Amino acid sequence: MSLPSSRPEKYAADTLADALAAHGVSTDVHDGYGLSLVSVWIGLVVWCDGEWYWWRAGWDDRRKRVLYARHPAVEPSRAARRIAFHYADLRRHHPLSETVRDLPSPEAAEAGTG
Repeated sequence: MSLPSSRPEKYAADTLADALAAHGVSTDVHDGYGLSLVSVWIGLVVWCDGEWYWWRAGWDDRRKRVLYARHPAVEPSRAARRIAFHYADLRRHHPLSETVRDLPSPEAAEAGTG
């Protein structure tokens, strides 16, 4: 699969967002200046440049630095699977606060039921 030559970073981000949705993961996509971001969860943002996806995967306590994972943008479904596993782990360790849980969902707010 090759990415479209016009704005490949946006195409890669949108394709990843669709692949994550298939795993039940909601995202927001933001783009500009030749880079797109897929916002997944607290501490999980995936950067896309059209060739690679990369995200913060952890912390090296010994070296005191962030560890990153990356995946080729031509494999969005495989990248989504890896990111979905990381997302599930983050959700276990960083659940929503009570304040955020009590907020109405965007769907309920639009319907006027929240």
